[in-house]
Amino acid sequence: MSSDNSAAYHIVIPARYDSERLPGKVLLDLAGMPLLQHVWLRARESAAVSVVIATDDERIVRAAEGFGAEVVLTSPDHKSGSDRIAECATKLAWPDEQLVVNLQGDEPLMPAACLDQVAMLLDQRPDCEVASLYWPISDAAEVENPNAVKVVTDCNDRALYFSRSTIPYARSFGSIAKAMDEGVVWKRHLGLYAYRLAALRHYTEAEQTPLESSERLEQLRIMEQGGRIAMASASEYIPAGVDTLEDLQRLRDSFECNN
Repeated sequence: MSSDNSAAYHIVIPARYDSERLPGKVLLDLAGMPLLQHVWLRARESAAVSVVIATDDERIVRAAEGFGAEVVLTSPDHKSGSDRIAECATKLAWPDEQLVVNLQGDEPLMPAACLDQVAMLLDQRPDCEVASLYWPISDAAEVENPNAVKVVTDCNDRALYFSRSTIPYARSFGSIAKAMDEGVVWKRHLGLYAYRLAALRHYTEAEQTPLESSERLEQLRIMEQGGRIAMASASEYIPAGVDTLEDLQRLRDSFECNN
């Protein structure tokens, strides 16, 4: 890992076995190694103090130890990666002021620069408890896609709201394409977070909130409780992660073409 450690932070990779759409996906083969190992290697390219895998399954523990990763076994009852990270941090006795980056275990193409960026963003924003990134949307169809989570921000680059719906709504323009032509920008939220550990512990101890339940977006629990999320445009494009077998096959094909 890099020695440039101006924002000292840890990366935790939550990796559960029973993925809804692709069970065991973090252990599936990609170019001769488990998908999870690719994620871990990307994280190791960052300036993080340490990279830890937090899992609920002994099979993942054995695989992670096999490729040299630090791994913590956590409860199988967690409903989110944030819950798993909070338990991991407690087991490792990290202090409340620690900065932690949540890197999902199905993001094998995550640029290390973005990991450092989101940690630095939070380090430089004492007014916020969480930081995350977005990418400008250039396709009107993506704006309307409920699988593409949109974020709107205020004049201080803090999140106002996240939604699967079309926000902002292009009422004055007649169509999203025309609004884009007139300079309206939609922002796709990227599921990469940095937390102040005290805030993460607070949010994960709270009950699920109404907006979170409605949108199925756990970051809304933070906002419903008054938490502030600093946002910035990602310094590099972050390719989509692996949700389905088709996603994995596309990556396999891409790796074969590049080797």
